[in-house]
Amino acid sequence: MRIEDGTEAESASRNHLVFAYYVTGHGFGHATRVVEVVRNLILAGHDVHVVTAAPDFVFTSEIQSPRLFIRKVLLDCGAVQADALTVDRLASLYQYSETAVVPRKSILKTEVEWLNSIKADLVVSDVVPVACRAAADAGIRSVCVTNFSWDFIYAEYVMAAGKHHRSIVWQIAEDYSHCEFLIRLPGYCPMPAFRDAIDVPLVVRRVHRSRKEVRKELGIDDGVKLVILNFGGQPAGWRLKEEYLPPGWLCLVCGASETQEVPPNFIKLPKDAYTPDLMAASDCMLGKIGYGTVSEALSFKLPFVFVRRDYFNEEPFLRNMLEYYQGGVEMIRRDLLTGHWKPYLERAITLKPCYEGGSNGGEVAAHILQETAVGKKYASDKFSGARRLRDAIILGYQLQRVPGRDISIPEWYANAENELGLLPRSPTIDEENAKYNSINNLYTEDFEILHGDIQGFPDTTSFLKSLIQLDDIYHSSKSAEKLQRRERKAAAGLFNWEEDIFVARAPGRLDVMGGIADYSGSLVLQMPIKEACHVAVQRNNPSKHRLWKHAQARQQDKQQGPTAVLQIVSYGSELSNRGPTFDMDLSDFMDGDKPMSYDKAKKFFAQDPSQKWAAYVAGTILVLMTELGVRFEDSISMLVSSAVPEGKGVSSSASVEVASMSAIAAAHGLSINPRDLALLCQKVENHVVGAPCGVMDQMTSACGEANKLLAMVCQPAEVIGHVEIPNHIRFWGIDSGIRHSVGGADYGSVRIGAFMGRKIIKSTASAILSQSINSNGINSDVLEDDGTELLESEASLDYLCNLCPHRYEARYVKMLPESLLGEEFLDKYSDHNDAVTVIDQKRMYDVKASARHPIYENFRVKAFKALLTSATSDDQLTALGELLYQCHYSYSACGLGSDGTDRLVQLVQQMQHSKSSKSNDGTLYGAKITGGGSGGTVCVIGRNSLRSSEQILEIQERYKDATGYLPYSFSRVHHQVPESLVI
Repeated sequence: MRIEDGTEAESASRNHLVFAYYVTGHGFGHATRVVEVVRNLILAGHDVHVVTAAPDFVFTSEIQSPRLFIRKVLLDCGAVQADALTVDRLASLYQYSETAVVPRKSILKTEVEWLNSIKADLVVSDVVPVACRAAADAGIRSVCVTNFSWDFIYAEYVMAAGKHHRSIVWQIAEDYSHCEFLIRLPGYCPMPAFRDAIDVPLVVRRVHRSRKEVRKELGIDDGVKLVILNFGGQPAGWRLKEEYLPPGWLCLVCGASETQEVPPNFIKLPKDAYTPDLMAASDCMLGKIGYGTVSEALSFKLPFVFVRRDYFNEEPFLRNMLEYYQGGVEMIRRDLLTGHWKPYLERAITLKPCYEGGSNGGEVAAHILQETAVGKKYASDKFSGARRLRDAIILGYQLQRVPGRDISIPEWYANAENELGLLPRSPTIDEENAKYNSINNLYTEDFEILHGDIQGFPDTTSFLKSLIQLDDIYHSSKSAEKLQRRERKAAAGLFNWEEDIFVARAPGRLDVMGGIADYSGSLVLQMPIKEACHVAVQRNNPSKHRLWKHAQARQQDKQQGPTAVLQIVSYGSELSNRGPTFDMDLSDFMDGDKPMSYDKAKKFFAQDPSQKWAAYVAGTILVLMTELGVRFEDSISMLVSSAVPEGKGVSSSASVEVASMSAIAAAHGLSINPRDLALLCQKVENHVVGAPCGVMDQMTSACGEANKLLAMVCQPAEVIGHVEIPNHIRFWGIDSGIRHSVGGADYGSVRIGAFMGRKIIKSTASAILSQSINSNGINSDVLEDDGTELLESEASLDYLCNLCPHRYEARYVKMLPESLLGEEFLDKYSDHNDAVTVIDQKRMYDVKASARHPIYENFRVKAFKALLTSATSDDQLTALGELLYQCHYSYSACGLGSDGTDRLVQLVQQMQHSKSSKSNDGTLYGAKITGGGSGGTVCVIGRNSLRSSEQILEIQERYKDATGYLPYSFSRVHHQVPESLVI
């Protein structure tokens, strides 16, 4: 059906239509499902032109018809993979830019001409973005058939690239917004770029031969256990070994290279092997999750042992569907690579997959496409194109791999809507204290606190009760439904309930002032928030430690008897694509008779991206071993439950580190003062995780106090006191929804720029000092200008913040380049003297703005601290707010701003300067981006009044109206950070 001058014109009869079917360049999975839709279109008598980069045999092996036309064109690249399990995020963005962005004009021109030349009645895309735009330009309707869209997938990759490549996500969302509607496949991700969605059953290829026929052809007896290894290409450098399989098993290997040798119990399949027949003849499958493997495994009721891929947002939704129908077993990547397959395979064959839904999605989708092509309207007009585009962009940035199998409204969106509706105003301090006191007085009959105090924290009470629920689950015979979530199942078997459990709580923090100046030695002012992380730890003799089955198998293989093992469960894994569990032998931390180096540890945790999160937790053990000489002889079980949201700029990582180390220290009788514990936790993040953060986050989490700002000089971490927040002043944190990471490219490059600036200033001061001394002694003219002592201190500048702003302006500002290539800096200065960052020789660094920020920020923080204790007045609040604004724009000058945080600051400004605020003496006075920047949370200062809380809610609603995202509001904590508990 073509669209001509606003009217629709039928170009062909129902009996003979022309379809242009675009197939994405990512893997075979899209092509194999397209085959089934195309086959049904051709059976109905239509012509189908497939635009693809996939090999011809994928289509021609199933469809032998003159109505199939294959045009070999690559119009997108999907996710670039370094190997079968590893996605290269930056390479994916770069490749997409080269494939689809740079040649975009010529692509559109070519595709429009081609579509007109074949007289296409309908454009179908799975799921090539530019195809939708080309169809619109050609006046042809378009439909997408998919379970995910590339704007959602690439959103996470943009986080790794910092602010670069964001336009890619916008462009993809805009292209999709031209699509008329979506034919949505099961296991789908949120895809709000599409106006309407029609759900269809699984699209699954047919089975041509029976299990008996396939096994007979392969010479395999029916009693032999058969696993099909289906990775679509295997991990680089991987060698299969005979002992990987249990006795009596055989393995069919897909995607092996021609030169790869396999053991006698492995059978190498040809490249064009028809996998549906082979899957139906197998007892289970081992591979990575994709739509093709999951849909066919469910349809054939084949148990699926899967290994997570990193950084591919489609996977959690398919995994949830697989586990919902009891068809999946997760294998840890290192067990795959080291051959510990037995416990997983034996577990898999006990499963009874229960998917009973349809598998005729190809036929259903083909019918919908035919009806659309002849003029039937499936789409409504409920949302404008602009609204759909806005929603797509918001989800692309903010909705990172949320849980759920059947999502229409994202969970965070619904929660935020409810929160706003239920909270017409923020509760007063008295109301919150009353709530805390009532909870604190609850009779805790389910557990006994042997040491410590919950200090009225409702979240701590809830966490302790959740531990008791795990005990109930473990011992209950009616727990099948509760055990469906693997993280809960793993946690239920984690502890010996007759032994002591040590619990620690550590809050997140709101960066009021200081931000990215902490690594330059600035004074910082930080506020703990009510959201916190809880960690429960138990130590047991290795002979009494409950081990997971794969850990048992690993110990049995070593034939060494019981050894100390670390087992960790992390709640919230379904919010991301990370594994819910981590385990290792504690002896793996040793390199001979010494703890392994931090570099080795960083590589150890990075080898499996789905378990890299464990570095924040297990890394505390290595740091205690390395820095304090602690040796851990007992096994350790840990449960991590954090309510501090990730990527919001409120220090989720520091709260995990501090809670983990506090609980471990308590369980092992280690007495570590809060300051030292914070410094040790910083080492975890800097050296084990590899994120170049300063120390203010860990210090606030470990040392913060209620209703006070922690004042600390980061040289390296000297607490100078806690500043009372005056009763008439309140701080709020408002989440922009744009994910932030101190491990990201922008934060690291700004830190490097600041250290470059310090090195240049020191070198400049040294040069001036040497010029001021001639052969006859001191040059008095220079002494008048600068003074020897001042120059000497600047020549040995240990922290950039020790340089006063007036000295920077008078002597050094003209000496600093705006930017500098890494290679040029290293040639001239050799090193920037920062132990936690490495200069990229080919990267350009902003030096002047990065160095200027901490120098002026240190001054702003000092002024802010002094103003807090000055007389109460409107001028006081105005000056405090102005300092926040100045800090915000200094961030932007460094390149650490973002659209979302800028918008929130602008909304605060509009509220502050509105006529109603001026007539009512004003309530909000300033705002700034926080933490590492490039997204995250904005800190707002205002009067502690009901009107201020109402204005914060109004800002949240205005932000939602503008972006589609209702931001979360963080508030301060009202109680002390509690000590560790023993229950």
